[in-house]
Amino acid sequence: MIASSLRWKYWIPALLSAALLSACGGGSDSGNTSLSTSTPAGQLTQEPGAPVLSNNIATDGFNWFNYRRSQIGLSPLVRNSLIDSAALGHSSYLNLNSTVAHEQVQGKPGFTGVKLGDRLAKAGYVVTSLQGEVIAGASNTSGFYLAEELVTAIYHRFVIFEPLFKEGGAGAAVSGSGYAYFTTDLAGNRSYGPGLAAAQIVTYPFSGQQKVAVSFSSDNESPDPVPNQDVVGYPISVHANYGTPVSVTAFSVRQRGAATDLAVRLLTSSNDVHTPVSAASIIPLAALNANTSYDVSFIGKVNGADVTQSWSFSTR
Repeated sequence: MIASSLRWKYWIPALLSAALLSACGGGSDSGNTSLSTSTPAGQLTQEPGAPVLSNNIATDGFNWFNYRRSQIGLSPLVRNSLIDSAALGHSSYLNLNSTVAHEQVQGKPGFTGVKLGDRLAKAGYVVTSLQGEVIAGASNTSGFYLAEELVTAIYHRFVIFEPLFKEGGAGAAVSGSGYAYFTTDLAGNRSYGPGLAAAQIVTYPFSGQQKVAVSFSSDNESPDPVPNQDVVGYPISVHANYGTPVSVTAFSVRQRGAATDLAVRLLTSSNDVHTPVSAASIIPLAALNANTSYDVSFIGKVNGADVTQSWSFSTR
């Protein structure tokens, strides 16, 4: 068992829109929940092509995000030292105050800015496009592990796999008891990243992916994507460019050879306030079976264009 807590936030700046893209749910909460892990860290380095371990939490976590982005066809995030500074400052604040939250409180130890935009500006980085932040806190000092847990957590995944993010930075701090705080900030100061072609989506797990985790502790994420249940199956998602509407006609997953689809919770912007308009997800309501293949089907529209995609993955 480990203690862990995940928080996320995703913004567009006032220059583009005054609206918050999705609620955080983290606020100034400080409660860390004791939960079992979904992805043992020792298994992450076994994948072909995985990043080389540096034993630096921030570097390993950032590299893991880029590894996963590259696997699904997204451009890598360019690491920016100014964003690193903002992320490190926030992780230090979280450590000094024993909290996991996106907003800082002025006057508390390590204060560097109330909101992400404030902290980026203080570090000398001015955002004129998208900005977002994901945070993990856990009794585990593997950057690979912390990043993979954030990829697993569906609302965090929506941020990490935003195709239009261009740059990023990461910072980590570890308490005397070994509790790690890992912050990654994603942004662009002059333009978007290359993103996806019109009416294109990327999927996760990706087609042919192996050793996918069988379960996810829903209570481990804030906001909680399945509020009435803790252990669920591994989330499956599709992603388009920010602001590109994704509508779902049918989205299903079935164990290879089975006669019926799995029972799932569907997350879209029309039924879930925390899901961006440019993404959708299904979360199986029971843990998947180990060493098993699953077939996924998505039928819908991306910016009004018909999209049908089928793919498969297998669990560890």
